[in-house]
Amino acid sequence: MSIPPDARPTWDEYFMDIAFAVAERSTCDRAHVGAVLVRDRRILTTGYNGAPAGLPHCDDVGHLMVDGHCVRTLHAEQNAIIQAALHGVSISGAAAYVTHHPCLTCAKMLINAGIKRVVYAGNYPDDYSRQFFDLAQVELLHLPRVRAADSVYRPDTA
Repeated sequence: MSIPPDARPTWDEYFMDIAFAVAERSTCDRAHVGAVLVRDRRILTTGYNGAPAGLPHCDDVGHLMVDGHCVRTLHAEQNAIIQAALHGVSISGAAAYVTHHPCLTCAKMLINAGIKRVVYAGNYPDDYSRQFFDLAQVELLHLPRVRAADSVYRPDTA
């Protein structure tokens, strides 16, 4: 029995669902964020927010707060870019699927890494990030997660 075409997720929905699965690995309970870098419908790398390798996680030792932000962790986008560098994977021209809108630092990193498209679910209040993406001509698409399979996460309330 085949699945009707309208019941299948779009490619954007498919990769966003994977970003949410990646976010489940997050080790900072302030926000579980996942990122998937994709080119030509192929996953290049993934990343989630967490402490640098070998260092204690927020889940284990608590948050390290500075100006209202936990600075113990790397962001999901940063970890996805680092994974590409570690494994020699070019991400130039790729798309990023992220559970939350990237912050300004992540936006700058995605721009310099050659990312051409960013699809995100949850909002994050960072107008500078949006401006930088616009100036760099990076396509930005808000894709709220409203699939039936999503019964827990509500991106606009995170």
